Amino acid sequence: MATRVQERGAPGRDDSGPPAGLASRWPQIVATSLGFGVVQLDVSVVNVAIKPIGDALGGGTSALQWVVSAYTVVFAALILTSGALGDRIGAKRVFVAGFAIFTTASMACGLAPSLGVLIAARAIQGVGAAALVPCSLALLTHAFPDAAERAKAVGLWAAGASTGLAGGPLVGGILTQAFGWRAIFFINLPIGLVAIWLTLTRMAETPRTARRGLDLAGQAAAIVTLAALAAAVIEGGARGFDQPLVLAGFLATAIAAALFLTVERRRTDPMLPLALFRSVTFSASTAIGLVVNVGFYGLIFLLSLWFQGPKGYTALQTGLAFAPSTVAVVAANLLTGRIVARIGPVAVMIAGSLLMAVGYGALLVVSDHTAFAALVVQLVVVGFGLGLVVPSMTTELLGSVETTRSGLAAGTLNTARQTGSVLGVALFGAFVAGGLVHALDLALVLALALSLAAAALAEGIRRAEDR
Repeated sequence: MATRVQERGAPGRDDSGPPAGLASRWPQIVATSLGFGVVQLDVSVVNVAIKPIGDALGGGTSALQWVVSAYTVVFAALILTSGALGDRIGAKRVFVAGFAIFTTASMACGLAPSLGVLIAARAIQGVGAAALVPCSLALLTHAFPDAAERAKAVGLWAAGASTGLAGGPLVGGILTQAFGWRAIFFINLPIGLVAIWLTLTRMAETPRTARRGLDLAGQAAAIVTLAALAAAVIEGGARGFDQPLVLAGFLATAIAAALFLTVERRRTDPMLPLALFRSVTFSASTAIGLVVNVGFYGLIFLLSLWFQGPKGYTALQTGLAFAPSTVAVVAANLLTGRIVARIGPVAVMIAGSLLMAVGYGALLVVSDHTAFAALVVQLVVVGFGLGLVVPSMTTELLGSVETTRSGLAAGTLNTARQTGSVLGVALFGAFVAGGLVHALDLALVLALALSLAAAALAEGIRRAEDR
């Protein structure tokens, strides 16, 4: 049986007396959900606006991929350091600072006069996003010490994130159609102000762990690894994977990754303690986050291009096309807490992964002449599957580590997930050279295989826990 920490009486928690109800602590849930939700929104909201951005500021497919990937590369690379910083000086402080950076950078994105400025501002958005995700979960974990209530709260927190992710195309379509593409960034301003106010006035600071240091060497190696990998895949799709510059990018990725592992093994207080991966539950849950995001994020990027390209949809119509998936994600997230309480998170992860695989396989009917009505059920199945996987995966991973390391655990999971997002957009975007329908076919087959891999990983967790 996998080793689990005791939920009651864990270090750094006040478990005296009966737990307060969820309704009495809605500000904490709202603030943390806004933090996670707005981060995920800005991963997918840009996809619908990619064509209008290109029309306004210029740039080919690879340049537009960087509008998406500049954000996710920085986001993924800095999450672990942000989680460590939150553990060291307090998650509340880092969360508020992250929202301030994210909100300011969003304003800069909305005002960007050129594609280069937009990409740079997106990268700064990623800095703020990296602070928001691990610290939002650390704050939520601290606010809900009771295991049953925490599972429900995490379900609502994940619902905010999944709604942001799946609803991004719909929100982006509505805002772009009504006010232009710059509105997709300006919408973050009121969200940021509300979340900062709720956090400052209604949330308690988390316990500090003074021994958590900042691993600057490991952080630098992580940034180079992800940036070089994204650049190599994106430019490989545009220039050809046999070009010297692209090959140099892959070589830089391998060297930086090896350096990262070496640094982490030798440090007494590494950014990513490799010993965590000795736990089957931790390592498999992290891998599930990676593979699920490769398929889902990459497919959103390609479907957005397909809807606004061969299908001739407007930005609003494209956003509405994703609405069935959005509704399904939200519905599944709201149900997951109850389902997990009955059958456990591992069974829910397996079911969700298999549902996603079924949905991807059924979407292989896509052609330029396919009516949208023929895709609705498949999009619902994929969305519902995703809505089951994310909160159950998060709950399972958090249960595998000491509560004092919740920020680090959350950071590791979300690093894996955002790395998956980077790879999904870069890899699936590279398929476009062969035509959009061909790219969609390749992407769907790969997404199906990755979903089956996620189910197999979850089954591995079950077997490890049954030993």
